[in-house]
Amino acid sequence: MSKFKTLFIIFAFLFIHIANGQESKIQNLEWITGKWLRTNAKSGQSGYEIWTKSSDSKLSGKGVTLKGKEILFIENMEFQFKGKELYFVVSVTGEKEATFFKITELIPNGFTCENPQHDFPKKISYKRNGKYLKAVISGDGQSVDYNFIKEN
Repeated sequence: MSKFKTLFIIFAFLFIHIANGQESKIQNLEWITGKWLRTNAKSGQSGYEIWTKSSDSKLSGKGVTLKGKEILFIENMEFQFKGKELYFVVSVTGEKEATFFKITELIPNGFTCENPQHDFPKKISYKRNGKYLKAVISGDGQSVDYNFIKEN
């Protein structure tokens, strides 16, 4: 077998192995798909997150905070690979660049991600318990909880 064919086979195998590892990580996050209604919004406000699986290697979400029918805040979220590392990427309306939080823990019903250089939050964690979801954003001694229930 020629060196070219051998190298081609090795690179093809590595590509398939890496792609399967990425798909596996995304599959471990598929529990987040659907619409989650916020249960602890401030008085007069409401909120939700909607998550969809757009491909075998991509989950995308949108978080919305409302006051009545007026939109106060929108953030777009997705899980994205940079090399072999998985990131939780957040784009907030009005900000020029997305913020990348590296996934530091991935469990069957949750994940934690961190970006120590970001002002706030530095850490985000999501944990699901049946039809309930709790997201916690924290950093520099502050912490904010977001509680959700899955819409049927």
